[in-house]
Amino acid sequence: MPIALIESLDHEGRGVARQDGKAVFVDGALPGERVEYVVRRARPSYEQAETLRILKASAQRVPPRCRHYGTCGGCSMQHLDAEAQAAAKQRILEDALWHIGKLRPEIIYPAIHGPAWGYRYRARLGVRLVPSKGGLRVGFHERRSSYIVDMRECPVLPPVISAMLPRLREMIADLSIADRLPQVEIAIGDEATVFVFRNLLPFSRADQKRLAAFAEAEGIQVWQQPNGPDSATPLHPLEGPALAYTLPEFDVRMDFRPTDFTQVNVHINRLLIRRSMQLLDPQPGERIADLFCGLGNFSLPIARRGAHVVGVEGSDALVARALDNARRNGLAERTSFYAANLFEATEDSLAALGPLDKLLIDPPREGAIAVAKAIGPQQQPARIVYVSCNPATLARDAAVLVREKGYVLKGAGIANMFPQTSHVESIALFERPASA
Repeated sequence: MPIALIESLDHEGRGVARQDGKAVFVDGALPGERVEYVVRRARPSYEQAETLRILKASAQRVPPRCRHYGTCGGCSMQHLDAEAQAAAKQRILEDALWHIGKLRPEIIYPAIHGPAWGYRYRARLGVRLVPSKGGLRVGFHERRSSYIVDMRECPVLPPVISAMLPRLREMIADLSIADRLPQVEIAIGDEATVFVFRNLLPFSRADQKRLAAFAEAEGIQVWQQPNGPDSATPLHPLEGPALAYTLPEFDVRMDFRPTDFTQVNVHINRLLIRRSMQLLDPQPGERIADLFCGLGNFSLPIARRGAHVVGVEGSDALVARALDNARRNGLAERTSFYAANLFEATEDSLAALGPLDKLLIDPPREGAIAVAKAIGPQQQPARIVYVSCNPATLARDAAVLVREKGYVLKGAGIANMFPQTSHVESIALFERPASA
């Protein structure tokens, strides 16, 4: 079997080596290690491989905590020390900014850290009946596979939820439509935990009794979702505490539905908002746009600082939720929310928002290239804070903001939103030169 010296980590957390002019991406290997590996997929310019044996281990290697690690696709970096994970993600961000955008930030912000385990307050578990593999499986997908891991624990979930997984599997296996229930979505708020069961067929009365008993025994709410996300409704109890999370630093409470998008990591979300407010520095009297605003996660803290916020989001349902959250928090007079497709933003559509002093952008993985290109002579905010969940699209958009729109990349850094995974969340600040 071939042996390689691992030089770095790629954006998926794989070790990278060079062999005979080819890049070799080795699952389970860390920088500085010498490993024996087996090639799983060969291409003319690269190979994908797995570690067979570690000949020289990195000092940053740690034993994986989860028994499913290596099979489960939920985590890819449990074998790397948590502090080293953040450093590796910072390098991935800097490499993307340089290699894709040809940019280097003036300042590298300290990484935003939080709990390394038990942090995941949202999860979508697959459910599949596989008689040939022992029956019902409930868990995340296997690594690079459509198969479901038979998860008996998950240390990135809160301990009470992790301990519940075997009982959840047993309960689902007893349902009459166990083979027509493809997923369970878990949403955890400050005062409630909701399990949403995606049911392709109606639950029988016996099923409803089992689900209600499970909800009572586990202290959770059970919802059913027969169609799209908006079809989700309570099954038991019919009334209970609303899902919500708080942002104590800004005296804000955010209500949400279990199928709404919210950040997985509540701890990092609070710190990321704090960092965003420090960089954006909202002032009373300013008009600030929050693009891809969702429920108002950043909008309401900005408004609490005294600025007027114009929030734009593609989902009508989320805009309605943002409006409601603004009213509940006494911030309706400082906020305006609109539904619009920001992937089709133009100079005219951005100008229609009115004069903007500053801008916050928090797009999905696809980035905000249309928004970056749409910033024109009529709409040139002095400061832009860009929150990203994909370093590649951040780097691409940053190049447009700097080279075409005249901004300066003042700083960038990562927030370790998903410890034990290769996911890189980051934040960047762009400013217009004083003379511009």
